[in-house]
Amino acid sequence: MLTSLLESLDVEELLTATYETFYMTIIALIGTFVFGTLLGLLLYLTDKGGIWQNKVINLIVASFVNVFRAIPFIILILLLFPFTDFLMGTIRGPNGALPALIIGAAPFYGRLVEIALKEVDKGVVEAAQSMGAKTRTIIFRVLLPESMPALMSGLTVTAIALIGYTAMAGAIGAGGLGSYAYYSGFQRRDFELVFICSVVIVIIVFLFQFLGDYISSKLDKR
Repeated sequence: MLTSLLESLDVEELLTATYETFYMTIIALIGTFVFGTLLGLLLYLTDKGGIWQNKVINLIVASFVNVFRAIPFIILILLLFPFTDFLMGTIRGPNGALPALIIGAAPFYGRLVEIALKEVDKGVVEAAQSMGAKTRTIIFRVLLPESMPALMSGLTVTAIALIGYTAMAGAIGAGGLGSYAYYSGFQRRDFELVFICSVVIVIIVFLFQFLGDYISSKLDKR
């Protein structure tokens, strides 16, 4: 069994596919963290009782988040082809997958950010307001630091979801382990190669989960 697996394996192609998966996941995760945090802050600050309470803006942001969370990722990639081509100059390869990965994951993470911010003790926020702290100070000195462990946990969950997204994107030419498993494995009926790619993806998931849990535990001061 092991000999058969090794015979069907092109190590160089596997390493390239693994690199592409890491590349897409990490770059998309950075973009997701930035845009998702902004969405979560807007949802929290414009909600009822928030510092920027505004029903219209809250409704617009919430609608955007809900719509893009509801669209299946594989369909979202197809819908974003014109935008991706305009922005990246291509709809194929790892770079061609990044816009869809970020737009697909940011609303999901935005909701997790909103939940994390709502768990911050309102008394701490009110104390900062009573001392005349500006909104920027409250955000960067109170809200984000206090919710950082939960934000990191949410980012870990999002990272694992992104790994799954990259595999789906690979089926339509985005590269990575998903593409390698589909085109070199499944379409050639080489299911042993599909199995190897699956094992590597599982290892990557465990790696992100371990790192996320470790960082979250270090940030948690309780």
